[in-house]
Amino acid sequence: MKDSSTRVHAVLEELREGFLLFDGAMGTMLQQRGVGPGQLPELLNLSDPELVTDIHREYVAAGCQVITANTFGANALKLADSGYTVDQVVSAGIACAKAAGAPYVALDLGPTGQLLQPMGTLSFEEAYQLYAEQVTAGLEAGADLILIETISDLYEAKAAILAAREQSDLPVFCTLTFEEGQRTFIGADPLTAAVALNAWGVDALGVNCSLGPNELLPVVESLLEYAKIPVMVQANAGLPREEAGRTVYDISPESYAAAVERMLDTGVRIVGGCCGTTPVYMKRLHELLEGRKPVAVTPRRITACCSGTTARVLDGRISVIGERINPTGKKRLKEALREGRMDYIIGEAIDQTAAGADLLDINVGLPELDEPRMLAGVIREVQGVTALPLQIDSSDPAAIEAGVRCYCGKPVINSVNGKKESMEQIFPIVKKYGALVVGLTLDEGGIPPTAEERFAIAKRIWETAKAYGIPEEDLLIDCLVLTASAQQDQVLETLKAIKLVKSRLGLKTVLGVSNVSFGLPARPLLNSVYLAAAFGAGLDAPILNPLSPDMMRVVDTFRVLNGEDRDAAAYIERYADFQTDGPAAAPPTAFSDGSQDTAAAFPGPPAGLTLYDCIVQGRKDEAGEKVKALLQEQSALQIIDEQFVPALDYVGDRFEKGKIFLPQLMQSAQAVKTAFAIIKEAQTGEKQAAKGKILLATVQGDIHDIGKNIVKMMLENYGYDVVDLGKDVPVEQVVEETLRQDIRLVGLSALMTTTVKNMQETIEALRRAGAGCKVMVGGAVLNEEYAKMVGADYYAKDAQASVRIAAAFFGE
Repeated sequence: MKDSSTRVHAVLEELREGFLLFDGAMGTMLQQRGVGPGQLPELLNLSDPELVTDIHREYVAAGCQVITANTFGANALKLADSGYTVDQVVSAGIACAKAAGAPYVALDLGPTGQLLQPMGTLSFEEAYQLYAEQVTAGLEAGADLILIETISDLYEAKAAILAAREQSDLPVFCTLTFEEGQRTFIGADPLTAAVALNAWGVDALGVNCSLGPNELLPVVESLLEYAKIPVMVQANAGLPREEAGRTVYDISPESYAAAVERMLDTGVRIVGGCCGTTPVYMKRLHELLEGRKPVAVTPRRITACCSGTTARVLDGRISVIGERINPTGKKRLKEALREGRMDYIIGEAIDQTAAGADLLDINVGLPELDEPRMLAGVIREVQGVTALPLQIDSSDPAAIEAGVRCYCGKPVINSVNGKKESMEQIFPIVKKYGALVVGLTLDEGGIPPTAEERFAIAKRIWETAKAYGIPEEDLLIDCLVLTASAQQDQVLETLKAIKLVKSRLGLKTVLGVSNVSFGLPARPLLNSVYLAAAFGAGLDAPILNPLSPDMMRVVDTFRVLNGEDRDAAAYIERYADFQTDGPAAAPPTAFSDGSQDTAAAFPGPPAGLTLYDCIVQGRKDEAGEKVKALLQEQSALQIIDEQFVPALDYVGDRFEKGKIFLPQLMQSAQAVKTAFAIIKEAQTGEKQAAKGKILLATVQGDIHDIGKNIVKMMLENYGYDVVDLGKDVPVEQVVEETLRQDIRLVGLSALMTTTVKNMQETIEALRRAGAGCKVMVGGAVLNEEYAKMVGADYYAKDAQASVRIAAAFFGE
C-alpha cells in the first residue's frame, strides 16, 4: 500500500482548523465547453486531458481547496466497452487534477449504476470489487482523499466505504442524494444515514445533488443533529431549464451562497457544488468562507441501530428483539436450515415484524452447517423482506464477521462476554464495522451467582470496550437470567444486576426473558410476569417471542405506564375491543415495515394467508404455491384482477405514503413476478390479453436505468406489454420503434441533468414524426414543472405513479 500518511494528516488538519471548499460541477462545465452527451466524460481524461485540466484550473483559481478528479463513473462496469482499463482512466483523471495545481485531489467514486441484491443482480461482493479497483488505482496515482458521492443506497455506500478503508489509508468522505421527501431513492432518512455512516468510520458525511440548497436545508439540519463527524453539502444550483438552446439553472451564484451561508450557520464544515454550479459559484463560497469561524456542533449521543432504511433509537423506549430465528428447540427451523429453505426463515421474519418486533435476532448455529456462509445467506434474505434492524447472534467470531460484513446497516452483535479471549476476538469486529454489541455477564468462571459479581463483569466489559474505542452508547449488557426451575434463588439476582448496570454505568440492558421458565408449565404466564418485573428494574430491550400475546400485552401496557405511548394512543387502538373473559380481538394485519392495519381497513381477503397476503408481505415462494392452488379453481385473469392488482395497489399506496420503502416494494413485485411465471407456464389455450403496450427508454447519453427497470417490473406486473429499449437510446431509435409498433404511451427516463435536454429532443422528434403517442417522463432530476418544460404529457415521480398514468391513459 502506498504511504499517504503525510497528505492524509494535512487534509484532515485543514478540516480540524476550519472549512474545506470543494469544487463544483464537472458535467455542467463540459456542457458549456460544447461536450455533448453520449460519451463517458471520464474518457476525456485520456482523449482531451487539457480540457479537463483547464476546468480544474478554473476551480483552483476560484479558491477551491479540494478538486474532485473526473473519475465519477470510472468503474469496470461502465468502462466495459470503452477499450480502457480502470487504472488508465483513474490515473489520467488524478493527473489532470494535479496538473491544474489542486491543493488536494479527491478520487471521485459514484454509483455503480446497478441495484444491489436482493433488489437487483449485483452482489455486495461484486460492488466491493468494483470500488476496490478504483481505490487501488486512485491511491497509486496519488489521490489525497476519497469522495463517495451521489449514493442513494446505503448498501452500495457500505461496499464503497469498506473498499476505501481496506484498500487505502486515505480519508473517506461520503455524501448521499436525497429526494424531496427527505429520503434517498431506496428509502433511508437522514437519521438512518447518519447512524450508518457514523458507524462505518467515514471522516465526513453529507448530501449532494438532486435538490437545491434551500430544499436540502432540512436534511442537513437532521444530519447535523446526529453526525459525530463534519457534515458536507454540495447542492445543485436549483432545477435546470432550457433558454435559447442552453441549459441554465434557476439559482444564481449570489442566491446559492446565501443559502449555503445558512448551512454554515448551523454547523456545516465542508461545502462545494453539484449540478449547475461553476467556478463563479465557488468563488462566491470562497469569499463567504474568508475570515469565518466554524460553528461548534454537539451531536446527540444515542444508542441506535439501523437497517438500510430504518433506524431504531433505543433511548427512552422499550425495544422488542424477536427471538424466533434461532434453531434452539425449533425442529422446523432446524430442518429449514439444513435444507437451505429460506421461505420458512423469511416467513418467521415477516411474522415477527408483523407482531410488533423492533429488531430481529438471527441465529443459525447448528454444528453440521457452515455457519459463516449460512448466517450471511440468511441475513441477505431477511434484510430484503423487513425494514427492521437485525441482531447477529453467534458464538463463532468468523460467523459474526461474515454476517456483519454483508449486513446493510448498523446491527447489534450478540455477543461478547467477560472472557479475555472473547473480548479480543469480538471487539475488533465491533470497532471495524461500527456495530452495537451485547455484553454477557459471564467470564472464565461461568455465570456468577450474585448481582455484584455480574456487575463486576459488566464493568470490565465496559472498560475494555472503551479501550478499543467503542463508545459506551454502543454497548448493551445482558445480565443473564437462569431457569427458575433449577436456580430459583438467582432469578431475582438478575433483576438486581440490571439495576446496578443502569444506576452505576448508565448502559442499556438486554435480556433473554424466556429462559426463566424453561422446564416449567404455563411458560407464557411465568415469562410475562418476569418481563414486567424486568421492566421495573430498568430493562431496555427484551429478547422474546413477539408472537406471544401474553408477552406483547406486557410490552404494550408498560409503554403506557412509562410514558412512551403518549396518551395511550397505540394501546387504545390495539385493545379497544379486548375481551377479558374470552379470546382477544383478531390481531391486526401487519407489513414488512412493522406498521399495522386492521382487517377492516385491508382491502383484500380478510382471513387466512392468501395470495394477496403473500404479495403484500413479499413472500415469493409462498406466492408461487398459492397461485398453483388457485389455478385449480380460477382463471388466470381472475387471479390477476382479484389478487395481483389489489395487492399491488395496496403496496403502492403504502409506498407513496412513505409507509414502506423501495426494498419492500420490490419484494412484493418479485412475489408477483414469481406467481406470474407460474401462470404463464400453466396457460395452454388460455390467451391473456395485455392491457396496453408501453415503450420505455433511458434517453441518449444517460447510462442509468435503475429507475426505468423498476417501472418496467411494476407495469408488467399490472399486465402491460412493455417494450424496453434499454439505456442510452438514440432519439431516432425511440421514434422508429414507436412508429413501427404503433406505441400509444412512451416512458422516458433521465438521471443526469446533462441528458434532460435529450429527453426534450426525443419528445420533439416524436411530435415531428407524427407519432400518435403520449409521453410520460421520470427521473431524479425532474419535477412536474420541468416535465412540462420538456414537452411531456405526464410526470411520473415514481414507479407507482407510472402505473396510475398507464391505468388512466388506457381507460381502466
